[in-house]
Amino acid sequence: MIRAVRHLPLILLLPLALTACGTEKAASGASGTSGRTGSSIPSGSSGPAPDRSRLEARARYMQSAMEHIYVTAVDGYSLAKQSVGVLGGDGFSSVYVSKSGERIRLEVDRGTLTEANCAERSLYPAEGRPVKCERDGTYWYRTSGDAHEYARAEDGHVVRIGADGAVDRDTLRRAAKAAHPADDRELDELLPQRQEPTAPVERGDLPPVGDGAPNNDVGVGG
Repeated sequence: MIRAVRHLPLILLLPLALTACGTEKAASGASGTSGRTGSSIPSGSSGPAPDRSRLEARARYMQSAMEHIYVTAVDGYSLAKQSVGVLGGDGFSSVYVSKSGERIRLEVDRGTLTEANCAERSLYPAEGRPVKCERDGTYWYRTSGDAHEYARAEDGHVVRIGADGAVDRDTLRRAAKAAHPADDRELDELLPQRQEPTAPVERGDLPPVGDGAPNNDVGVGG
């Protein structure tokens, strides 16, 4: 069972993201399967369509609501699959990594985002510092120290694309505009496989009754 990452900063996932950086090649404008501008998740479009009920079961296994699972695409960045996991109660988070190690965080969780509350939530890694909000089209561009993010409200949840100063604003904006709910093929690539519980191994050296020690008697010729 995957351990739920509940109410923890995404920094706890970044060592995994860095590991992924060395094992997954960054996609450069790779095409998605949904007709959108692109996806950094490899496409498996040549095979049969994934079974929706199994995708839903895998999402429940990860403990994320299906409507919270988003993907994005930006040239030079690829998804670090080890970073994928639940955020809060049933939200979703992931990290996209460039070849040179820059990281873009994608977070989706329940909530609202308005002019009145835009500055209330801190930005990582500038927790506790004042937040400035600027309207940029349908997004809020939020800054705090060296941290910045694009955020927008959807139906009952908020989509956030954030990074530190190593990622410039234009790159962050492109990632935010490309963010979309994962389609079935993207879900199939993204979601973890369910791990079926295994039966305990029976030991032949334990006595049939009582709490005695293992039976280590050596037979004839032992």
